[in-house]
Amino acid sequence: MTIVMARKLGNVVVLGANGAMGSGSGAVFAAAGIRTVFLARTRDKAEAGRQRAESMVKSTAISRFIETGGYDELEARVAEADLVFEAVAEDLAVKREVFARVDQARKPDAIVATVSSGLSIAAMCAAQSASFQAHFLGIHFFNPPNVIVGCELIAHAGTDPAVVAFVRELLAGPLGREVVETTDTPAFAGNRVGFKVLNEVAQLAEEHGVVFMDALVGPHTGRAMAPLVTVDFVGWDVHKAIVDNLHAHTADEAHAAFALPAYMQRLIDAGHLGNKTRARGGFYRTDGKGPDAVRLALDPRTGDYRPLAELARSLPAFVDQMKAAIRVGRYRAAMDAMCEATGAEADLLRRVVLGYVSYGLCRVGEVVARPRDVDRIMGFGFNWAPPSVLADAIGARRLIGLLDRARLQVPRVVVEAAEKNLHLFDEPEVDRGRFFVAA
Repeated sequence: MTIVMARKLGNVVVLGANGAMGSGSGAVFAAAGIRTVFLARTRDKAEAGRQRAESMVKSTAISRFIETGGYDELEARVAEADLVFEAVAEDLAVKREVFARVDQARKPDAIVATVSSGLSIAAMCAAQSASFQAHFLGIHFFNPPNVIVGCELIAHAGTDPAVVAFVRELLAGPLGREVVETTDTPAFAGNRVGFKVLNEVAQLAEEHGVVFMDALVGPHTGRAMAPLVTVDFVGWDVHKAIVDNLHAHTADEAHAAFALPAYMQRLIDAGHLGNKTRARGGFYRTDGKGPDAVRLALDPRTGDYRPLAELARSLPAFVDQMKAAIRVGRYRAAMDAMCEATGAEADLLRRVVLGYVSYGLCRVGEVVARPRDVDRIMGFGFNWAPPSVLADAIGARRLIGLLDRARLQVPRVVVEAAEKNLHLFDEPEVDRGRFFVAA
């Protein structure tokens, strides 16, 4: 088997370079000074991807390392590539068709990677040559790749370990990524844990309202953006693809949380995809421009959009207590306020937050090897407070009691932390405060 560590990565070809992930990923390679070829269905689309990449990094300098072309050039360009980076539509059949062309043209030692957000790595390459399979893996960047440094590296059973080692060094070194290796399971680690929370909040919004759920489970619970704002940013079509895949291919304790709400499917069918469909919107929509613009929110029960002020509800006092504690860096006090609050709204928030901690840390041993792995991908991939940060702020012994009362699974690592009186989050160079916002 060829040992790729012995040679330098000199030429990358990005397929699907006109899309958000393709152009963003291409920008990461080009910004590292690597010759990068942007390919799309047409050269004009590839040029649009290059312009998007420049816009993302706010510099035209990266174009010194970028060339563009259409798929009519695919075989010729792939024949020169040391790494082929696939970012086409998140559809297994489409990807397999592309990989068949790549397999025929690639150099024997060329690496092929997919940016897939959760499709099976093994299934994607199953029909290709033994050499292709040995050099194939997943490199899951998070959007936007030039800003979010968290990255998942996913090998399948047939990936050459030397290829994994080379790509790990490339990502952690020249590309400046925080790399987490995961097993080849549906949606890997970050999206599996993150979209469980996002979809659960979307389910709860039907009964409790979009504005209320985003205010209740907002940045003060340890996340960069409120959950439903995040879904609009990601795109409802992407959200649907991820949770549908998880609902179809997992059967764990969170299976029901991956069922796409029926109201979302109706709106997707009507063209509501979030921020990418500005006129139709998603959970939120802005009507008008400038000072006359009106911010609207979805009423899931009716499918109508109404001004935020009409849908807003007063928040319980413990939310203000959490925010006040966070403003002065007292994150344990913020968790105290959540854990000790009484009433249905407190139960609702604990259901979501404790469910996140439980589900994330229960994936240790299945999807990732250590708590540190799920912590790093949630912290640096989603910009959410890692599960271990919340577990430590709550306290392992108290967390076990809360999980039991909420009928949530108690992770083995939490039991061990309680027995040995240990902290779970072991990242001395990471400021926990970066994950909490009092807005």
